[in-house]
Amino acid sequence: MRETEIHEVESAKALMTEAMTWSVMKWLREKKRVRTTADQANAVLDDLSQKVRGLWPLSLRDQYERLRSESANCKAGPIGKHSSPNGTVSAQVLSDALALKDADDSAHRARLDAEATFDEAEKRLSTALAREGCRKAIRAWELHEQAIRKSQQFIFSK
Repeated sequence: MRETEIHEVESAKALMTEAMTWSVMKWLREKKRVRTTADQANAVLDDLSQKVRGLWPLSLRDQYERLRSESANCKAGPIGKHSSPNGTVSAQVLSDALALKDADDSAHRARLDAEATFDEAEKRLSTALAREGCRKAIRAWELHEQAIRKSQQFIFSK
């Protein structure tokens, strides 16, 4: 990960850590800044993740996208096909794609959970829930960073 990208995420983590001590009134005044900072961190990580996936070997990219597509469409078609001459991928490529998708899915679920917690905290004007949302957001970014590091291992691999 590049230093500027790390800076965006580290700044967001620092803000969330600080925000865990805020009163309800401070939350009401600062919630827009928190949301903007969180959105920027998410965008940086999403962009970096996309760039790294673009550097994967074609077979891995194809299989990963197929798994994502099947998951999005809730289809249970046969896994293991792609555009190779014989129509199948190796067990290793399938295993790698599944592991990478699992890491990305975990980070995505954590992000959605953090966002839902913040939404509920705002509805209830609950600093306890807002603090929990901060912890969840930080964890989601950590999971996303781990998924990106895992992804980087496959850049230009065979």
